[in-house]
Amino acid sequence: MRINPYFGPQQTPETGRDKQSSQPNASPVRATPDSDQAQLSGAHIQVQALAAQVSQLPEVRQEKVSALREAVQSGHYRPNPANIAHGLMSELFLSRTA
Repeated sequence: MRINPYFGPQQTPETGRDKQSSQPNASPVRATPDSDQAQLSGAHIQVQALAAQVSQLPEVRQEKVSALREAVQSGHYRPNPANIAHGLMSELFLSRTA
Protein backbone atom coordinates (compact mmCIF):
# COMPACT_ATOMS: atom_id res chain seq x y z
CA MET A 1 0.00 0.00 0.00
CA ARG A 2 1.32 3.44 -0.88
CA ILE A 3 0.75 6.33 1.48
CA ASN A 4 -0.08 9.65 -0.15
CA PRO A 5 1.40 12.51 1.93
CA TYR A 6 -0.93 15.09 0.34
CA PHE A 7 -4.06 13.83 2.07
CA GLY A 8 -4.83 14.47 5.70
CA PRO A 9 -6.61 12.12 8.07
CA GLN A 10 -9.45 10.12 6.60
CA GLN A 11 -12.39 8.46 8.29
CA THR A 12 -12.58 4.70 8.46
CA PRO A 13 -15.89 3.34 7.18
CA GLU A 14 -16.39 1.03 10.18
CA THR A 15 -16.14 3.54 13.02
CA GLY A 16 -16.42 6.97 11.47
CA ARG A 17 -13.35 8.07 13.45
CA ASP A 18 -10.23 9.67 12.00
CA LYS A 19 -7.42 7.20 11.45
CA GLN A 20 -4.87 9.58 12.94
CA SER A 21 -6.99 10.62 15.93
CA SER A 22 -5.73 7.69 17.98
CA GLN A 23 -2.15 8.83 17.50
CA PRO A 24 -0.96 11.53 19.91
CA ASN A 25 0.49 14.71 18.43
CA ALA A 26 -0.62 13.79 14.90
CA SER A 27 -0.97 16.75 12.60
CA PRO A 28 -2.76 16.67 9.25
CA VAL A 29 -0.71 17.00 6.09
CA ARG A 30 -1.75 19.83 3.80
CA ALA A 31 -1.84 19.47 0.04
CA THR A 32 -0.01 21.98 -2.12
CA PRO A 33 -1.93 21.93 -5.39
CA ASP A 34 0.22 24.50 -7.21
CA SER A 35 3.52 22.73 -6.64
CA ASP A 36 3.23 20.67 -9.85
CA GLN A 37 2.03 21.97 -13.19
CA ALA A 38 1.49 20.51 -16.63
CA GLN A 39 0.91 22.31 -19.88
CA LEU A 40 -0.51 20.48 -22.88
CA SER A 41 -0.07 21.56 -26.48
CA GLY A 42 -2.76 21.57 -29.12
CA ALA A 43 -0.97 18.88 -31.15
CA HIS A 44 -3.53 16.26 -30.18
CA ILE A 45 -6.19 18.22 -32.08
CA GLN A 46 -4.06 18.10 -35.23
CA VAL A 47 -3.48 14.37 -34.76
CA GLN A 48 -7.20 13.76 -34.38
CA ALA A 49 -7.94 15.79 -37.53
CA LEU A 50 -5.35 13.84 -39.53
CA ALA A 51 -6.70 10.54 -38.21
CA ALA A 52 -10.20 11.55 -39.31
CA GLN A 53 -8.90 12.41 -42.80
CA VAL A 54 -7.07 9.09 -43.10
CA SER A 55 -10.12 7.15 -41.99
CA GLN A 56 -12.04 8.68 -44.93
CA LEU A 57 -9.54 7.33 -47.48
CA PRO A 58 -10.28 3.94 -49.03
CA GLU A 59 -7.96 1.11 -48.06
CA VAL A 60 -7.80 -0.13 -51.65
CA ARG A 61 -7.25 2.11 -54.66
CA GLN A 62 -10.12 0.60 -56.61
CA GLU A 63 -9.28 2.39 -59.89
CA LYS A 64 -5.81 0.86 -60.02
CA VAL A 65 -7.08 -2.58 -59.02
CA SER A 66 -9.75 -2.49 -61.74
CA ALA A 67 -7.27 -1.35 -64.40
CA LEU A 68 -4.78 -4.06 -63.44
CA ARG A 69 -7.48 -6.74 -63.36
CA GLU A 70 -8.65 -5.73 -66.82
CA ALA A 71 -5.08 -5.77 -68.19
CA VAL A 72 -4.44 -9.25 -66.76
CA GLN A 73 -7.73 -10.65 -68.08
CA SER A 74 -7.20 -9.21 -71.55
CA GLY A 75 -3.60 -10.47 -71.72
CA HIS A 76 -2.06 -7.01 -72.01
CA TYR A 77 -0.29 -7.13 -68.65
CA ARG A 78 3.37 -8.04 -69.15
CA PRO A 79 5.38 -7.66 -65.94
CA ASN A 80 9.15 -7.20 -66.24
CA PRO A 81 10.88 -10.20 -64.55
CA ALA A 82 13.98 -8.12 -63.75
CA ASN A 83 11.89 -5.53 -61.89
CA ILE A 84 10.10 -8.26 -59.95
CA ALA A 85 13.41 -9.91 -58.96
CA HIS A 86 14.86 -6.56 -57.94
CA GLY A 87 11.80 -5.79 -55.81
CA LEU A 88 11.90 -9.20 -54.13
CA MET A 89 15.62 -8.92 -53.35
CA SER A 90 15.21 -5.37 -52.02
CA GLU A 91 12.36 -6.46 -49.77
CA LEU A 92 14.37 -9.44 -48.54
CA PHE A 93 17.40 -7.24 -47.80
CA LEU A 94 15.33 -4.60 -46.02
CA SER A 95 13.56 -7.18 -43.85
CA ARG A 96 16.91 -8.60 -42.67
CA THR A 97 18.31 -5.20 -41.67
CA ALA A 98 15.20 -4.16 -39.74
